[in-house]
Amino acid sequence: MKTTRITALAALGLVATLSLTACGNDSGKDTSSKGAAASSAPTDASSASSSGSSSSEGGSQPGGSGSGGSAAGQSASSSGGSGKAGTGSTSGGTATSGKVTFCRTADLAIDAANASPDKASGRIDVTMVNRGSTTCSATGFAGVDIKDADHTSSPIERGPAQPRVTTLKPGDAAVFDIAYDIDPSGKSLASPTDILVTPPNETHTVTLKWPTGAGAIKGAYTDVQVYPTHTTK
Repeated sequence: MKTTRITALAALGLVATLSLTACGNDSGKDTSSKGAAASSAPTDASSASSSGSSSSEGGSQPGGSGSGGSAAGQSASSSGGSGKAGTGSTSGGTATSGKVTFCRTADLAIDAANASPDKASGRIDVTMVNRGSTTCSATGFAGVDIKDADHTSSPIERGPAQPRVTTLKPGDAAVFDIAYDIDPSGKSLASPTDILVTPPNETHTVTLKWPTGAGAIKGAYTDVQVYPTHTTK
C-alpha cells in the first residue's frame, strides 16, 4: 500500500511538473510573440516614417525641383533670352547703321547719260558718285519722275528686278537704268525735258536734264521703268 501511494504521488508530481512546463512554454510563446510584435511596431513606424520622409523628399525633389526648375528655366529663358535678343538686335542695328548709312543726296554727284544699246531700246544710265568722306549704301530703287514740256511730272514704275547690295566707298559709283521702247515714227506724244531723281532711302531730289540724243519714248510715261542700283565695278 505504501509503495502504491508513493508511486501514485510520484505520478501526480510528474503530471504536475509536465503541466507547469507546458504552461511555462505557452507563456513563453505568448511573451515571445508579443515581444516580437512589440519590437516590430517601432521598426514599422520607423520604416513608415522613413519611407514617408523619403517619399516626401522624393516628391519634393522631382516635383518641386522639376516645377521650380521649369519656372526658373522659363524665367531665365524669358528674361535671358529676350534680354540677349533685345541687346543683340539693338547693338547689332546700331552697329550696322553706325558703320554703313545710306548715301545722302548732298554727298552724291549725280548725272544722266544716254546709253541706248540700239535704235529700238531706249536706256538712260543715271550715275551716282560718292563724294563724301565715308562709305555709304545706295542699295535699292531710286525715286524717278520725268518732267514733260507741258510742266507735268510723271512717276516712273519699278522694273521687274531685285535690288542688289550697293555699297560705295568714297569715290565709288553706282548706276541705275531707266528703260523704255523707242518710237521711231516721230509721232511720240512724250516730250521729256528733265529727270527728277531721289536716291534710295532719301527724301532730297535732284533735277537732271533729259540726255541729248536719247530716243523718243514709245507710248506713255507709264511704259517707262526704273531698275535698282548696282555698282560699276
